Amino acid sequence: MTEYRVLVVDDSPTVLYKTAMMLNEGGYKVIKATDGQQALELARQEQPSLILLDVILPKLNGFQVCRALKSMPETAQIPVVMVTSKTKDRDRHWGIEQGADQYITKPFEADDLLDVIDRLLPQTT
Repeated sequence: MTEYRVLVVDDSPTVLYKTAMMLNEGGYKVIKATDGQQALELARQEQPSLILLDVILPKLNGFQVCRALKSMPETAQIPVVMVTSKTKDRDRHWGIEQGADQYITKPFEADDLLDVIDRLLPQTT
């Protein structure tokens, strides 16, 4: 079975912890970043299978990070899921415009998050 690695980017220690627990229980290896700059560096270095990206972050916001990830050849293919408290339609639209593959609003249920991840990552048996 393929071991998928998920980069979780959030400046809230509580959200990072809870999301990491959900992902670990779902069988994913977790990499954590707490700001936009760190997210870009880890994405390039670690080449995660998928990135869960908050919008409101220190240094670079999630929209900036997503746009940068999708413009770099070494990270352009990595699925990005925006995970944010920004719930307005224009925020969702802007996230997709920046290259996000999915947009989930907080708070979310573990099953909903895992379903989105499962849809974005190739399934192996």
